[in-house]
Amino acid sequence: MLRCWEGAAGKGDETVTSAQGGAASGGTGTVAPAREHGLLRSLVADPALGPLRALLLLLTVVTGVVDAVSILALGRVFVANMTGNVVFAAFAVSGAPGFSLGASLFALAGFLIGAYAGGLMIGRTGPSPGTTDRGALLRAGSLAELALAIVALILAATTGDRGASTGTLHMTGGAFAPALTDVLALLLATALGVQNAVARKLAVPDLTTTVLTMTITGLGADLRAVTRGTGPGGAGKTTARATLGRRLLAVATMVAGAAAGALLTLHVSPLSGLALATALLAVVAVATVGATRRPAPWRTPKPKA
Repeated sequence: MLRCWEGAAGKGDETVTSAQGGAASGGTGTVAPAREHGLLRSLVADPALGPLRALLLLLTVVTGVVDAVSILALGRVFVANMTGNVVFAAFAVSGAPGFSLGASLFALAGFLIGAYAGGLMIGRTGPSPGTTDRGALLRAGSLAELALAIVALILAATTGDRGASTGTLHMTGGAFAPALTDVLALLLATALGVQNAVARKLAVPDLTTTVLTMTITGLGADLRAVTRGTGPGGAGKTTARATLGRRLLAVATMVAGAAAGALLTLHVSPLSGLALATALLAVVAVATVGATRRPAPWRTPKPKA
């Protein structure tokens, strides 16, 4: 698959060079219109983004799984969606039953720590000051996330709490001891803070990996243009439909991750949900390491003029 990404990148460079050559010769040559890419090609063979879209979709699945575990087993706390977490903290302060102020605050603190760590990665993964190697950044972020998830998994598995072996559907009381609940919220939120910081810097449209508000807004706002055959910015029908498909896929992957995480947490154990999230992060980390073994145009895009 790595060769596929590199080959597509090479073809993209040849197209640009050809167009520039026509312009240099006085513009007498005929330049073919930009080639539109369908959904599948845009996910895995876009020379400008390489494997980023596919890998960020996997991280979106991870978000759904982890938030399902945290909501259903850690005292109704989000570890990826800080908007919801702030609201839940307010509920806890107001005395609403079933909400853990401690876990919410630990999650907020962990998220800030993770975002700060992600910022440090951004500053240290560029080939020169002011630039960022997107492949190296995603590699560093995914490996850091994987390490944090493994620590959380080991803690959850070795403490002997019910969350290691029992689903929460018919469980009364917490799945883990209060102290462990706070630590797990801290670790998982730190991991997702790193993920958010990295995804924010990568800035792949409609793939923040954690927040779907603007993605769903785009679905509604651009739907009429897509049905009329022109997408945002005057894009052709194929490109517009690919954009719509990617947005729907981002929503679907989040739903799939949340559903899988909920089923495992409710019917098997919260530990099994954490194991799934850790396995997915391992896939992302291994794929990113493989994709960054060689230089590629998508890793350090040229700044726009």
